[in-house]
Amino acid sequence: MLFTKADFGPDFHWGVSTAAYQIEGAHEADGKGPSIWDTFSLKKRKIANNHNGNISCDFYNRYVDDIALMAQLHIPNYRFSIAWSRVFPQGKGEINQKGIDFYNRLINRCLELGIQPWITLYHWDLPEALEKKGGWTNREMVGWFSDYVACCIRHFGDRAKHWMVMNEPMVFTGAGYFLGVHAPGKKGIANFLSAAHHAALCQAEGGRIIRSTRGDCKVGTTFSYSHIEPYRDTEKDIIAAYKIDALLNRMFIEPLLGMGYPLKEVKILQRIENYYKQGDSALLAFDMDFAGMQNYTRELVSHAPFLPFIKAKIMKASKRNVEYSQMDWEIYPPSIYHALMRWGEYKDLKEIIVTENGAAFTDTCENGIVSDSRRVQYLQDYIAQVLLAKNKGVRVNGYFVWTLLDNFEWAEGFHPRFGLIHVNFDTQQRIVKDSGKWYSQLLRKENKFTTVESASEYPSTQPSDVFPGPRSSGGGRI
Repeated sequence: MLFTKADFGPDFHWGVSTAAYQIEGAHEADGKGPSIWDTFSLKKRKIANNHNGNISCDFYNRYVDDIALMAQLHIPNYRFSIAWSRVFPQGKGEINQKGIDFYNRLINRCLELGIQPWITLYHWDLPEALEKKGGWTNREMVGWFSDYVACCIRHFGDRAKHWMVMNEPMVFTGAGYFLGVHAPGKKGIANFLSAAHHAALCQAEGGRIIRSTRGDCKVGTTFSYSHIEPYRDTEKDIIAAYKIDALLNRMFIEPLLGMGYPLKEVKILQRIENYYKQGDSALLAFDMDFAGMQNYTRELVSHAPFLPFIKAKIMKASKRNVEYSQMDWEIYPPSIYHALMRWGEYKDLKEIIVTENGAAFTDTCENGIVSDSRRVQYLQDYIAQVLLAKNKGVRVNGYFVWTLLDNFEWAEGFHPRFGLIHVNFDTQQRIVKDSGKWYSQLLRKENKFTTVESASEYPSTQPSDVFPGPRSSGGGRI
C-alpha cells in the first residue's frame, strides 16, 4: 500500500504545533507578567540541567523569519498558543496592549504567507498572579478564564478561525497539581481533583464564549491520549489497564460529551463531587466542532497493589526491550490507529484533528545537515496509521506535527528534540532537518510513501475481547 497527501482528501488539515512558553522567550519583554513556568523553572532541581524558557527559541523576536521558513516548507496551518500573562500580566484586570499587538502581528504574518492560524488559548502557562490565589484549585478560575477567553476572541477572532480552548488538561492538572513534577509543583489528591473539575468547567465554558462571540469560528479543545494495554493477559493487569485508561484518556473528554466523569471505574474520582456546585453536571458539557487528539505512544500497565488510589503502574518502555524515543516512549505506530478507532466510537464527536504527534530523538548536526532518519520513519509510519483509521470511517480530518522547532520541553529542558527544524540554542541558528524536508515534500508533491496494510502487522498484548472501548452513558464495561 502507498499513500500520498491526496489520499487524505482535499479538505484534510496539515500543519505543525508549538506552545508559547516553549518557544517565545522574551519572558519579561513589553510588559509580560510571570507565568507559573517562569517561576517553576527557576527553582532548583525542577528542570533537567536547570534549564528555563527565558530565551528558548527567541520566537518573540524571530517570528517573522520562522513563519517565512514555515511557508517555504509549504506548511499550510500553524497551531500556536497565546501566553495568558502576555495579554493579562496579572491574569485579569488591565490588558497589556503590547501583548495584544504581538499576537496581532503574528496572526497577520501567517495570513500574509497563506498560513492559517490555529490558536490554543491555554497551554499550561497560567499567570503567576493567579496561582498565588490558588490557581486551578480556586473556583474563581472559571471567571478569570472566561474573561481571558472573551478578550482573545474579541481581539483575534476576526482573522483566526480555528480555536482550541485547552491543551491536555489531564497533563497540566495531573503533573502540576498531583505529582508536582510540572508547574506549579503542587501535590495531593485534593489539589488534583479541584484543579481537574475547574479545568473541565473551563473547557466547556470557553467553548460557549467563543461560539457566542464569533459564530463563524470553529471551536475545539485538545486531549492527551496514550493507547493503553495490560502488561500481561491476567485479570489484575486488565483491570489495572482499565483504570489507567479511564483516568488518563477519559477523564476530560467524557464530561465534555455529557457522559460525566468515569467515577465507577476509578473510585477515588468520586471525591471530585466535593467540588461540585448546583448545575455543574450540565455546565461540564459542550458540543465542540472538533476534538484534538495528541498521541505519541502506547503504555503497558500492570497491577501494583502497593500504589495508592489506583493500584496500577505504567511499565517503562526502556525496561520492555522495545524501541523508544528520548522521552522513554515506545515507538508503536498502531497506537494512533487504536486511539482514533476508540474515539470513533464516540458518536457525538463531529470531527477529530490529530493536533500533536511526533518524536524526540538524538539529532546530530554535521556540516549543516541534520539527518534524522528515525523521525522520518516515525512520521511516515504514524501518518500511515491515521490514513488506515480514516479509511475505516473514523472522522479524522487533520494532522499536526509536534513540533516546528526544537524547544524547551518542560521538565526535560532542552535535551529532547522534537522539531522539524534544528535550533542551536547558543546562536539561534535554524537548520531544516531531513524530517522537515520530508514533511514539506509530502505537502507539496504527490509523492508516494510506503505504508503498512493494517495495524495488525504490529505485535499487541491487548486481549481484544476484554479490554474496554469508550463507555456509553449507561456506564463502563470490561
